[in-house]
Amino acid sequence: MAGVPRSFACSAIALLLLITSSESMELQIGGKPNAWTIPASESESLNRWAERSRFRVGDSLVWEYDGTKDSVLEVSKRDYFTCNTTSPIQTYSGGNNTVRLEHSSPYYFISGEAGHCEKGQKVIVVAMSERFRRNVETALAPSASLNEGPAAAPSPASGASSLRLGLFAVLTLSAVTLAI
Repeated sequence: MAGVPRSFACSAIALLLLITSSESMELQIGGKPNAWTIPASESESLNRWAERSRFRVGDSLVWEYDGTKDSVLEVSKRDYFTCNTTSPIQTYSGGNNTVRLEHSSPYYFISGEAGHCEKGQKVIVVAMSERFRRNVETALAPSASLNEGPAAAPSPASGASSLRLGLFAVLTLSAVTLAI
């Protein structure tokens, strides 16, 4: 009989760990194939897409574009706002690139084709750290203004999901304590 509560406790702990962990994702730039282009308008810029998306450390960004006509440059903040292509942190070419977000910070990407960055072909992606994974509903990318720094982590839109998870954790730990 004592084995039943102990197995329940182990199952409850395993379920709790499964719920609180999350897997990395591959996110296609712009949310669709061949979105790495000069935007038709400000409302179609990749930064508008990035503002509506959530990026986490460990996620990967996937670019699909015509590799004979363009490239992707990861650049510093200063080079992003000035569209400087001469000293990139990393250069991606060939038309199909995957970039893993290794650390919590803003990442700045611009087109390597002359004149494209100035026409709006660029994006800022803000990767949130592990500690924000359970609390942040969305990660906002900063708007394309030289005077603004990286976006701060927004507060959760609703504390309801955190409250439910916290209540589940308390109930699980209570069950484990009673089982032992």
